[in-house]
Amino acid sequence: MLTLVLKNENEIIKERSHSTETYLGLKRREYAEGEVVELILDEANQFVWVQVDEAIEPSLIYLTEKTWEFPIILDERLRLAYSPKIFTGDRHYIRAWLPTEKEIHSYRNLTRNAHDQKDVTNAYPHAFANVETRNDSTFFARNAIDGVLANEDHGAYPYQSWGINQNKDAEITIDFGREVEIDKLALVLRGDYPHDSFWTQITVVFSDGEEKILETTNQLDRQYFNLPLTKTKKITLKKLIKNEDESPFPALTQFEAYGKEV
Repeated sequence: MLTLVLKNENEIIKERSHSTETYLGLKRREYAEGEVVELILDEANQFVWVQVDEAIEPSLIYLTEKTWEFPIILDERLRLAYSPKIFTGDRHYIRAWLPTEKEIHSYRNLTRNAHDQKDVTNAYPHAFANVETRNDSTFFARNAIDGVLANEDHGAYPYQSWGINQNKDAEITIDFGREVEIDKLALVLRGDYPHDSFWTQITVVFSDGEEKILETTNQLDRQYFNLPLTKTKKITLKKLIKNEDESPFPALTQFEAYGKEV
């Protein structure tokens, strides 16, 4: 059973349930501060498709708890990392539905999650880092797995990225919330040259401690790296070696890991 709820601290505004797919439709109603979308499952540790707004692409997420919340984003500082269309106007469509077995077990990019949130840790994949430039939403770790590839500028949508605030010890981790099997990685480095620099070497660490060194360039397209079939629960990028140039601003636009469920 899937239940979608729109609520605030004091009341349930709208609610709808269904065994395999459900939605909330709203007409002639604008969102208000403090409102939250809540998804309730009949059991934890399962996959579900979610889309809390038409301007955010659907995400296949793995939930380790029976409930998941996504606050309505009205704060202008947080909105900068999303399409300016999100949560605007007075007509809204929210939905959640169960995936097919084929969708769950297909070969795909296992890091992609446009609904990842900075501090929510019961929905996976989830990205977090030891530094994010100025605590600015356009440089949050979550931006590196949102599926947006635009990288020839920096700052607000669609050029959000993971920014490291010039920290030489910066690390980012993508936690899958369960064990997965991967055989290929892809990086999209931010390339707002000459404002940006880039990394020439990145060390990838898997959950068993195994490391792999990636040699990277300043190309704008995806940079692919094949792996032997590797089982892992998370991936960390660390020891980021910057190119020797005048710019102090390397950044990561997107990180992808291709594989299947174990």
